[in-house]
Amino acid sequence: MYRIRQIGLVAMANFRRWRRNPQIALAFGLGFVVCFLLSDKVLAFAAKHETVVQIMEPFIWTFGDANSILLISLLLLLLFADMPHLGNEAPLFLIRINRKIWLLGQIVYLVLATIGFTLFILLSTCILAGSKAYTANLWSETAAILGYSGIGSQIAIPAFVKVLEVSFPYSCMLHIFGLMTGYAVLMSSLILYLNLWKGNGGTIGGILFSGFGFLMNPEVIAKLLQLSQEQKNIANIVFGWISPLNHATYYMHNFGYDNLPRLWVSYLFFGTGILLLSFLSIRQIRNYSFDFTGTQK
Repeated sequence: MYRIRQIGLVAMANFRRWRRNPQIALAFGLGFVVCFLLSDKVLAFAAKHETVVQIMEPFIWTFGDANSILLISLLLLLLFADMPHLGNEAPLFLIRINRKIWLLGQIVYLVLATIGFTLFILLSTCILAGSKAYTANLWSETAAILGYSGIGSQIAIPAFVKVLEVSFPYSCMLHIFGLMTGYAVLMSSLILYLNLWKGNGGTIGGILFSGFGFLMNPEVIAKLLQLSQEQKNIANIVFGWISPLNHATYYMHNFGYDNLPRLWVSYLFFGTGILLLSFLSIRQIRNYSFDFTGTQK
């Protein structure tokens, strides 16, 4: 219990940095702006057709898409680019506790901060839906129009029919929330490890990680290589298995229609990657050279 308390104290020290921190305020502010810009198409469509939405649908239709997940995850660079945090309290912690416990506190902070940021995104879309939303666990007329009429694809809203047929709004929201969080924690864990291994290489690694996910998008590959429909279908399956971003995309999963990974496979994919990077970070901390820039005047 004493070790757990030490880990918690390190994590809480990192959260205290959020007070009056312009970098943190910018990340959350940009997150809300992105939510507004991306979900506005759904809400504008509902207003135009005088229909309402289920309160979770703006989040589902906005972040059920790979490009939206990629965009919002890049904001995590503002939160974690300088991980591990070496503020004024770090020397004191390292005197009182060992390096591994201190790093575990950093990892706990990283996970909790990512969950908190994703929760903020979810709440932002709910707030933006406002009075035009209801809370019953049933798909709205807006979702049915977007999905079955094909209008959703025309205005770039991913209202996929198979999502409507195999799930309900709240369960769908929980899966999208979990997949987004898994992808974001994996990227954040990579940033932390690269910062420990190569100094300030985490930001570049996070950008490259996101770029890899974008390039492994079947739609992007199909346009670049001029693939036929059959080749595109094969690429869709292959990249669905190897791309972290595709694992984070809800509709890129097997719901009984195809050979894409199932949801539990993606959770296992993210969990294994996060544990592996955390293990590598704990090993790397042994040789990490601390530079307490926070103590310089």
